[in-house]
Amino acid sequence: MSKSTGPIGQFPHIRLRRNRQSTWSRNIVRENSIQVNDLIWPIFIRDGSLDATVDTFPGVKRVTVDEVVSHVKEAVDLGIQAVMLFPVIPFETRTEDGAEAFNAHSIVCQAIKKLKTAYPDLGVICDVALDPYTSHGHDGLLVDGDVANDQTVDMLVKQSVTLAEAGVDAVSPSDMMDGRIAAIRTALDQRGFEKVQIISYAAKYASSFYGPFRDAVGSKSTLGKKGKQSYQMDPANGDEALREVAHDIQEGADMLIIKPGIAYLDIVHRVKEKFQAPTLAYQVSGEYAMIKAAASQGMVDEAKVLMETLTSFKRAGCDAIITYGALEAARLLQGVAYEPAISTKQVG
Repeated sequence: MSKSTGPIGQFPHIRLRRNRQSTWSRNIVRENSIQVNDLIWPIFIRDGSLDATVDTFPGVKRVTVDEVVSHVKEAVDLGIQAVMLFPVIPFETRTEDGAEAFNAHSIVCQAIKKLKTAYPDLGVICDVALDPYTSHGHDGLLVDGDVANDQTVDMLVKQSVTLAEAGVDAVSPSDMMDGRIAAIRTALDQRGFEKVQIISYAAKYASSFYGPFRDAVGSKSTLGKKGKQSYQMDPANGDEALREVAHDIQEGADMLIIKPGIAYLDIVHRVKEKFQAPTLAYQVSGEYAMIKAAASQGMVDEAKVLMETLTSFKRAGCDAIITYGALEAARLLQGVAYEPAISTKQVG
């Protein structure tokens, strides 16, 4: 086959494949890469009466307060910088107002104290929302069948202060109530917790990807067929996310979370481009479970797909990623053998 001898700038003078032909060259020109300190690991803290495993959530274990320190040891040893805690409490403990959320002796508060004692430098982040604590499964107080914004904000303030008193490093409001960032920031500052960060779920969508998470915290059965569309965002909207983010930044959010992740990388990119603020994405339960499910059927290489998806978050503009695959990714990054975990026990 004859080669073109056209003017400089035309084929074959420019061959983009030249930079891709060898490992060393690909590494030099790589634009984005994952590091262990990009990863935040979500952890479920369970009451001792509940099972550790969830049938719809392979690879994820719910741990008791007594287990949490040993549970995160490998993560700390691998260099993971932060964990995010979510509670799992018995149904009989849940109430209409979710009052257990501001119990100073709750399992989450106990877990915070144990983790900060064992690992003072580990960042401990706590989700702020009422859905794991309410008998109806919603993120706030119900009035006439809908979540009441301002009354819910009052409860979220109490929850945030309770977590700060327990020693949390950052609170992460995931409720999508209007005005809650300003209210929480004001309350924390007034009580001497000005160093506690607010990592806001600034754009959280009413997504269908949350199923395994709701099974894990036990809110799926209490929520029933009722959705959260009146407060979480419409998946069809993008411009609205920028308005939500702008409000949270103005109200005092230190970092931003976009949730879910893979289906919303356009939102991540737009937010980072416009605001240049620390931006995180949450690779949510459904996204993680789909990788596990496909891998269990031999459809994909689990380790490679996990790392490819995490890299896509960085390419879109993320500063960090919240992922249930944080431990697995850290093992890969540190050269530890990859051992995919599949759980099969039905949750009780």
